[in-house]
Amino acid sequence: MSVDAAQLWTLNHRLLTVVLDGCVGDLAELGLEAKEFFVLAEVAASPYPAELAAKLIIPKASVTGYVRSLVAKGFMRREIDDADLRRHRLVLTAEGEAARDRALAALAREFDRRLSRIPARDRMELQRILLALLEPSE
Repeated sequence: MSVDAAQLWTLNHRLLTVVLDGCVGDLAELGLEAKEFFVLAEVAASPYPAELAAKLIIPKASVTGYVRSLVAKGFMRREIDDADLRRHRLVLTAEGEAARDRALAALAREFDRRLSRIPARDRMELQRILLALLEPSE
């Protein structure tokens, strides 16, 4: 039996979209749009705007807009990088960390609701498969 990789990609994308759609209300209660959430969730790992844009595959101009909005909402701040005074580093505020954590919890609940439809052994197998797919290519 052959597996259509494009169909798997499409199914995966649809699942992620359905889960995110299920959390839109929770994100709105936190004062976040979906794309702002992704920026908020990634800032700790990618604290420089250009790095953030590359990681999220979002145009730099869009990242600038999301950062501006998140700064205005008090979820993050810009700091001068001590190692290179020409660069700004993005840092989450306590409010930003709390919003990120609550948004991640909402996503986890919605995804868990979907995962509960399959047996525990299949969830473990799915985790193994996803981790294998994320390993770097040789």
